[in-house]
Amino acid sequence: MQNFFVKSHGLGNDYIVLNEERIDFKLTEKAIIKICDVHYGIGSDGILLKVPSEHADFGLRILNPDGSEAEKSGNGLRIFAKYLYDYKYTAEKSFTIETPGGLVRAEIIEAKNEKAFTIKVEMGRAIFESEKVPVICEAGECIDQTLNLEYRDYQINCVSVGNPHCVVLKDELDVDEIMTFGSQIENHKIFPNRINVQFAKVISPTEVEILIWERGAGWTLASGSSSCAVACVVVKHGLTERNLTIKMPGGELKIEIDTNWNIEMTGEVREIASGILSNELINSDI
Repeated sequence: MQNFFVKSHGLGNDYIVLNEERIDFKLTEKAIIKICDVHYGIGSDGILLKVPSEHADFGLRILNPDGSEAEKSGNGLRIFAKYLYDYKYTAEKSFTIETPGGLVRAEIIEAKNEKAFTIKVEMGRAIFESEKVPVICEAGECIDQTLNLEYRDYQINCVSVGNPHCVVLKDELDVDEIMTFGSQIENHKIFPNRINVQFAKVISPTEVEILIWERGAGWTLASGSSSCAVACVVVKHGLTERNLTIKMPGGELKIEIDTNWNIEMTGEVREIASGILSNELINSDI
């Protein structure tokens, strides 16, 4: 069906999935913003666009609600994998997906009534080198470095898991604090490509609680790549074991990190709705 969409969520982090070959309009920055708007469009944390790939079974572009493009999204990858399996693009329970942030493998762990329910994604290898995150930092790795904001300083830890992250370790978490300072950190001049922000509190050797400010989206209930980034930082600090549960306002993810910093993420996904984008939307000013 032309202009068919599916909307799903991973722990409250919701995406609209489209197939590039089955839409008859140009997905411009303006169109992305309009479709993702909760009042004038469908409303979502972004768009997942199925595209061809020469290097993997499937290709994926991840479009933020502000019209920018992300390199990788953990929840987005699980949602996309569910879409591919549920809508019969593949009968296999294990397949590869190419993103701008690298090639990953997805595996359907649990399915109910022929619909994917729990999905594991191999998220690739964590990178701490400052220039590869990227972050402008005199140290080779931006770990426990001071970030000066106008009204507050933070000790930050930067890592790339296919997209850039800035993790702040906290004794207590405050939603108002990340809502106030998340954007300032995201857009700080030391981050050439902006950055995703997480405040994290270690609860036990196997549990960490986090709050998320997502680049291009803002306050977010859950994020797969953020969970992976935080897990890598707390493991690097020796604060936890390598198999972790990351707790977010939207729910929990299981993260496993091997000794070479390769990451696996497991979590549930749910479909919200499917349908056809209206001609009145497509033929409007997008």
